[in-house]
Amino acid sequence: MLSEEKAVVVFSGGQDSTTCLAWAEQRFASVEAVTFDYGQRHRLEIETAEAICLERGIPHTVLDMSLLNQLAPNALTRDDIEIEQKDGELPSTFVDGRNQLFLTFAAIKGKQNGARHIVTGVCETDFSGYPDCRDVFIKSLNVTLNLAMDYEFVLHTPLMWLDKEATWALADELDVFQYVREKTLTCYNGVIGDGCGECPACELRRNGLEKYLQRKEA
Repeated sequence: MLSEEKAVVVFSGGQDSTTCLAWAEQRFASVEAVTFDYGQRHRLEIETAEAICLERGIPHTVLDMSLLNQLAPNALTRDDIEIEQKDGELPSTFVDGRNQLFLTFAAIKGKQNGARHIVTGVCETDFSGYPDCRDVFIKSLNVTLNLAMDYEFVLHTPLMWLDKEATWALADELDVFQYVREKTLTCYNGVIGDGCGECPACELRRNGLEKYLQRKEA
């Protein structure tokens, strides 16, 4: 049964956020999506998010966060920085403060529209060591947002304890498996669907997909 409350989904057009979008659609009567333009290598990421929202009839807003690129140069925004992870270090794709800022701005926008529910696809199980994907961070920020705006937000993380195999299973349960597989953009090299097959994001996605398909066929 749908809740009559409103939800805002932090939306990139990738596998995780599209699965979260479908999750929110099945739980809330009113759902909107917010995408952040922070100077990503591929404008296609924003175009993919726009196309998915248009097709699914989801109100969609793109917010300018270009200042983040200026403050925290990284491999997701700069062509001259290689995508890599050295032992004992965070991946070069990590953007300091990104999830904190995204969730904060999503909450500010949500409050203006009377939305109390903020949905994000962060995950502690299959993450690359990003500190702002941890459950403890989300819980802490939830308290901070409530205090900062004197408003009762709930930050939802449907994927927090799921690995990629389980995330594919959830997409299947939500009846968006093929949709997610064909229309989302996870690839760091900007290839929609199954991706380039070589970057870390594609490798993680493919490994989870193969495990899920094997389990489903067993």
